[in-house]
Amino acid sequence: MASENLPWILILFLAISSSVSPRIEAIGVNWGTAASHPLPPSKVVELLKSNGITKVKLFDTNPDVLESLSGSNIDVTVGVPNSMLRSLNSSFKVAQSWVHDNLARYFSDGLRIEYIAIGDEPFNHVYGDQFFPFVVGAAENIQTALTKAKLAGRVKLVVPCSFDAFQSESGLPSKGHFRADVNRTMSELLKFLTKHQSPFFVNISPFLSYHNNKNISLDFALFKETARPRKDSRRTYKNSFDLSYDTLVSALSSAGSDKMDIVIGQIGWPTDGAASATSSNAQVFMKKFLEHLHSRSGTPLRPKEPPIETYILSLLDEDNRSIATGNFERYWGVFTFDGQAKYQLDLGQGSRKLVNAQNVQYLSSKWCLVNNNQNLSNATTRALEACSSADCSALSPGASCFNLSWPGNISYAFNSYYQQHDQRVDSCDFGGLGLITTVDPSVGTCRFIVQLSTSNSASFFISHWRITAASILLWLVGGGF
Repeated sequence: MASENLPWILILFLAISSSVSPRIEAIGVNWGTAASHPLPPSKVVELLKSNGITKVKLFDTNPDVLESLSGSNIDVTVGVPNSMLRSLNSSFKVAQSWVHDNLARYFSDGLRIEYIAIGDEPFNHVYGDQFFPFVVGAAENIQTALTKAKLAGRVKLVVPCSFDAFQSESGLPSKGHFRADVNRTMSELLKFLTKHQSPFFVNISPFLSYHNNKNISLDFALFKETARPRKDSRRTYKNSFDLSYDTLVSALSSAGSDKMDIVIGQIGWPTDGAASATSSNAQVFMKKFLEHLHSRSGTPLRPKEPPIETYILSLLDEDNRSIATGNFERYWGVFTFDGQAKYQLDLGQGSRKLVNAQNVQYLSSKWCLVNNNQNLSNATTRALEACSSADCSALSPGASCFNLSWPGNISYAFNSYYQQHDQRVDSCDFGGLGLITTVDPSVGTCRFIVQLSTSNSASFFISHWRITAASILLWLVGGGF
């Protein structure tokens, strides 16, 4: 009798266990490639594996990156750029070709694609409504193409949502709702996600909330116990993350999707480019945030239900990343551009320290400085020219090189240009004002870098460079030099 009932007992036990056991959350990283001299993909994959990182989110489908991830046992999210949404929406053939070219051929090579991210924050207010008509249609066409390619059961479609797509005028999470201009498209998207059992991808930024909102204190953003809590009826909020997260939960509930799973697509803290963007603040934030996730406490509106996955922004610094929202945008990395840990953090490696990238190949140990023996009356103009096509974001107010006195800041600009142009002799000319040296001019926390030696750096520089130095130039013209 007992043996006959055993299967039913086991079934009952498993059913009860599954209903009360916690879900297993995963921590991944965003791997952006907006760098003039990117760390070779094979080195990045080594970095991921040596630090126990098993999930990575990409912003495109770079073939070299995808090939390097094949057979790595790392779950991958690939991205569809906003610029492709219109054509993917208007043509199923375009969607079918995209799936064939960017997905199908890699599955046979052992690439584990978990999600396809349709667009990169297409609801961000800076874009207006230019992408709204194409988001859901593009997703539907790719979904159909996946079905025809017999891949629909292996990968899910998601749409990364910017944290400004939902709001609460009162600042209280219980009053959260989606922006009025995105309501119609969001309703269609939520129906699509529900139909295909896909989670809601959201980018949350306590740093930007603090940076842009005087009502958010640094302690509140950094999970510090000294922060003044916020009250929302009977609920208490002790940190900025929970406040933002529950504002989204309320917005989803108001839209009829209160049970939808949530994935944090981006969250992090930059280490340079602004006064509050420091390695010490980044370490405090990331340590406290990860402790919060691992505690499984959840948030007041979703107690004991943390996000099912979280992707840290970012793995590496990117010197070509757009600085439209601030110079700090180029310093989200837990690791520097060359794969060296900025601070210690448990990303999956347990009690071990973060493992740096190994055997990194650099250009020669040479730097370009201003020649103090020359007439420097035209030096500021030359520095402005250098910064128009190089990364001078570390010179901005509050950043690591802001306190460099003249003409040290001129030298920083010269060296940045010199390194980004592969240390060509003519790139340290500046009308006779440049001088090449083998003595490292770095001072304190201000690092005069030596760029990476990568075979594809020149072509990558040409194809990926964006004119993003406007804010730096405005500051420089205003007296920074």
